[in-house]
Parts: sequence; structure tokens; C-alpha cells
Amino acid sequence: MPTEGTVRVNRSILSTAAVARGVVLTATLALAAGCAPNRAAHPTPSGGALAARLQAKLDSLHAAGHFPGATLGVHLPDGRTLALSTGVADSGGTALRPRDRMLAGSVGKTFVAAVALQLVQEGKLGLDQPISTWLGTEPWFGRLPNARAITVRMLMNHTSGLVRYEFDDAFLRDLNASPLRRWTAAERIAYILGTQAPFAAGQGWDYSDTNYIVLGAIIERITGGTLNDEIRRRVLEPQRLGDVIPSDTVVLPGVVQGYAGAENPFGHQPAMIRDGRFIVNPQFEWAGGGYATSAADLARWAAILWGGSAFSPALLPQVVDGVAAPALGNGVRYGLGVIVRDGALGPSWGHSGYFPGYLTDVRYYPRQRFAVALQVNASTRGAFTRGVGGMTEELARIVSEALAAEGTVGR
Repeated sequence: MPTEGTVRVNRSILSTAAVARGVVLTATLALAAGCAPNRAAHPTPSGGALAARLQAKLDSLHAAGHFPGATLGVHLPDGRTLALSTGVADSGGTALRPRDRMLAGSVGKTFVAAVALQLVQEGKLGLDQPISTWLGTEPWFGRLPNARAITVRMLMNHTSGLVRYEFDDAFLRDLNASPLRRWTAAERIAYILGTQAPFAAGQGWDYSDTNYIVLGAIIERITGGTLNDEIRRRVLEPQRLGDVIPSDTVVLPGVVQGYAGAENPFGHQPAMIRDGRFIVNPQFEWAGGGYATSAADLARWAAILWGGSAFSPALLPQVVDGVAAPALGNGVRYGLGVIVRDGALGPSWGHSGYFPGYLTDVRYYPRQRFAVALQVNASTRGAFTRGVGGMTEELARIVSEALAAEGTVGR
């Protein structure tokens, strides 16, 4: 789904619920192979002090806004993970817990990108190979815009010229008419067949879920399995990301209510879950997003992925060598499944995500070697005094200052 949401929260969600806040500090006792080793079997006093500072900031951001709740994950250079929360999980006043799950929207592309990069490492996929290598015999391929000129790299950095299927009016009509439908890759792609590309392949930039739908189809063609099975086998299980699950059905355990407001594109209902089931099957996102996460596991994943432990570190320079992505902000670039920014804390590599009712932002700071992930269970315009990305940067600044004071940066 798009990387930003534009819906409005109902203030009664908060006014009728007691606001509860919680903080948990967890020491990561064992990290997956290749990730930075844990050097603190128990939280240190400085870790507790940092958690307290972050909790105070998270609470203040919540108090200044109009969103139900937020979860925060921070992964530190020594292997510790902090998991915090503020606010409520639903209009009944249930306290939001630090490890509650939320739909992560387009952040799910990072899992797809990791599998693709592993296949590159294995010599089964070439970044500059034309996609016709794997999909050229598909009956629909000839009607795909720019079909013969698109490479895998263009899919991954959104320079293919393929526009968003999920913004097509016909798709939204069909989705709302059959909200529980399960979609195939070909059915999604069909909505843009025969259309005119906005630019020649490789000659522009346009963020589009369709790129990753096509990439997912290529991965399945190469591996002979399903995309989600490959992500589970190659990423989630070896990296012990137990709080990350595919959002491929209407019942998702541990996922809290999301508030999309009156402008919810799916049935115009303010809440996304009714009687324990999503009002629309989130399976339609698939390779374009398609995952629910906790903020803590998402922060740890960012450190694993962009710290070079999910694929060959030799590929990392290509991954973060982004092209200009003006729609994401001045000076922002998009690499291979990663948003690259330069800021006051130095470069950050990350991704943002939107699914109606949920907003997510995750960033890894390679110079300081820490990651921050923030998730909120509302996607409504007016719910935030500043964007979720801006809040993530404020929280990251606290972490950076604490690491600098301890002399741990670059250690």
C-alpha cells in the first residue's frame, strides 16, 4: 500500500478510553547467526535510563497527538532491544502492549527484497536481467507496460514505469465488492495491462506496489514455492522474528485494532477489525507489503537487514545506492527496497508503511549502528502534530545522544 495515510481519527476513541502506557526493556539473549553478538545478558542501568527517556518522549508525542496508541522498538549496537508502548489498543481502553502487532504496510517490501537479494547472492537472479527471463511466456506479459525493457533492479527501485494497481478505480470497486477475496499475482497485475507507462523503463521514478507484485511472481517462478514460505524459511525462522507474520487472512493473531477514520477506502468504516476479523482481506497486499509486525522485531530486523546479515554484505553498496525519489521528500533516495535519507544524525536506511488504520516507520543508522521502529494504530489526517517519520527521528535523536554519552558509537 502507499507509504502514507490520509484519513481522520475520531476523537471519541480517546475521550472514552483511559489512556494506558507501558514499557518493557528486553535483553536479546541470542541473535540470529550473523547479527551483532549480544554483549549484555541483562539490561544495564544506562539501558534502563534510555528506556525511561524514550518512554517520556513517546508519552509526550502521544499526549500532543490524537491517535489511540503507539509502539516503539529500538535495537542497540550491543544487541539489546527495547520495546515500549503508549496509549490504547482499542476504543474499549485496552492498554497497548509493547509487543502488540500492527499491519506494517509497505515495510513488508523489505522481506521481499531480502529474499530477492539472497537469490542474487546464490546466482539464481540477476539485478540487471530483464524480467522477461522468467515471465516472458506468461499470456499477459506482452500487455505489461515497458515489459521487454524492465529489469529486476528497476522493479526493486521503482524505476520500471509500472503504476500502482491498488490505486486503480476498478480494483477498488472489485475489492470492496468482494472484500474477502484472495488474489493471485496475475489478477493484481491485470489492472494495469494495456495502459501507458508514465515514462520509459529506467527513465523516471514512481513508487508502485505493482513492482513488488511482479518481483514476487519472479521469486515464486525461481524457487517453485510460495513467496511467504520463502520469507518464512529464509528470513523469519533463521532470524527468530517470532512477532512477524504474513497478513494473508482476515484473522491475524495479536494484531490490534486500527483506526482509519471516515475516509477509510475499504467500506468507509472507521475501524479495520470487526468481531475479530478484518473488514477486508489484507492478503491483497502480498509482495507489496503483506506483513504484520511488532515494533521491537521490526527494529531488530532493520539492524539485521541493513547491517548486512540477511544477505551478502558485498551487495549492500548496491542496495543503498538510491535513485532520486522526490515524492518522498527533498534529497530522499530509493534503493533496493530501502528509503535512503541524509539527516542531522547522518544517513539512515529504512522504510515507511501505510495500511488503512496503521502507520509504520523504521530506520537504521549505519554510523551509530542502531535501529528505531515506530508503529501507530491510526492512519488519520489530523491525528499527529507531525508525521510518523518526524516522530521516529525525534526518538532516534535520544538514542544517538545516549550512545554518544556512553562512548559506544562506532565501537
